Amino acid sequence: MSDNSGIKLPGEILDIEKVLEKAEEKIKIRVERRRYGRMVTIIEGIGSDARQVASSLKSKLGCGGTVKEGRIELQGDHRKE
Repeated sequence: MSDNSGIKLPGEILDIEKVLEKAEEKIKIRVERRRYGRMVTIIEGIGSDARQVASSLKSKLGCGGTVKEGRIELQGDHRKE
């Protein structure tokens, strides 16, 4: 049998490109002061799985939040956590 480990199929190339795109994403975290002095942590640059990431962060940090316009908004200042 011949070894074709150096040959990539089109599906494999697309998977590799997706992984590289995710590795090159820059995530920005900032805090805004909203009405009545409430702090909101905003996370941008997550991508298509923002809802899943938001759900995980909310449960681990014990806070509320939402996903709006492709960014995650968490209640409170969570930059250090």
